[in-house]
Amino acid sequence: MAIERYIGIMSGTSMDGVDTVLVEIEENSIRLMGENSFPMGEDLKQALLDICLGQSTNLQAVGELDHRLGHLFADAVLALLEKTSIPPDSVTAIGSHGQTVFHSPETQYAFTMQLGDANIIAAKTHITTIADFRRKDMAFGGQGAPLVPAFHQQLFSSLDTTRVILNIGGIANITVLTPNQPVTGYDTGPGNMLMDAWIHQHNGSQYDANAKWAKTGTVNKILLERLLDEPYFKQPAPKSTGRELFNLPWLKQKLSGLDIPAEDVQATLAEFTAVTITNDIITYQHNEKSELSTKQELLVCGGGAHNPLLMARLAARLPEWQVMTTTERGVDSDNMEAMAFAWLAYRTHNNMPGNLPEVTGASGLTSLGAIYPAS
Repeated sequence: MAIERYIGIMSGTSMDGVDTVLVEIEENSIRLMGENSFPMGEDLKQALLDICLGQSTNLQAVGELDHRLGHLFADAVLALLEKTSIPPDSVTAIGSHGQTVFHSPETQYAFTMQLGDANIIAAKTHITTIADFRRKDMAFGGQGAPLVPAFHQQLFSSLDTTRVILNIGGIANITVLTPNQPVTGYDTGPGNMLMDAWIHQHNGSQYDANAKWAKTGTVNKILLERLLDEPYFKQPAPKSTGRELFNLPWLKQKLSGLDIPAEDVQATLAEFTAVTITNDIITYQHNEKSELSTKQELLVCGGGAHNPLLMARLAARLPEWQVMTTTERGVDSDNMEAMAFAWLAYRTHNNMPGNLPEVTGASGLTSLGAIYPAS
């Protein structure tokens, strides 16, 4: 199979910008050729947050956000092409995840909604665009998430090592790759989302750089217990979640009747993320009687990989695991998800399945996404 170039676009739950990557794919190999981070305006971010948190809206507002995001994603691609000096006609397709504004996989009429008009992306960049990846999996009875474990399996499967790939974005999700066992993957709960929202409300910062503020606080055990007392954490996989559940109103409800310094809340939120992640990972740990390999690695990617407090707490709570970033295993931790959607676009363009039914709960393998031709 000839080498093909693909672009991946990812705008995650944290809404801290648009990540784009250019990759070259040849059969089972993928190589990162270029990357760029493109800013999202504060007014657009706030409009998206309003919808995600359930503020009343209307079809015109939703349609306008879809249009604005289409132009934003197209501009992000054009900036990447300019940075890498790559002509559009050398790129086979763009994989655009879109901006999730609501994810509801377990209601009577299950749905997920990602905005960012792919018609605009294709027209403005002159590159075929593949988008709307999640709904096809849901049409087959799946959660539509997480989709990245199939990519993790491609990159990190090992015959002698159990590897858990942990993505800490707004939401944290894990992929469990155990030798000769089916792949497991799901959302563990909040990643950076609540920490980002709390510091933004109190200090105006977009995130707690190097966990500087959290380190000044002390974990409040009463609040931590309240946070952990959420039914989602007892729910079996397959499962996925998002801002619809874990948001500032949810946090404020948990804080009801408590008088806790803001920095202690931040410290507790960091511990909450670490505890919910590690509580799940420990269940995949091998014991002395296990016939499986004793090698165990936790590979971290996403924004949380840059949080030294979070990384330290993961390592402290998982002494039997070697904790590192995916960068240390050869895949840039900041670009993992954007690369995954470039890879999913490649799979779709070549009519290959992109989901893992054992992860999402779908009834079978299926190609994901809809194709929007460049002309």
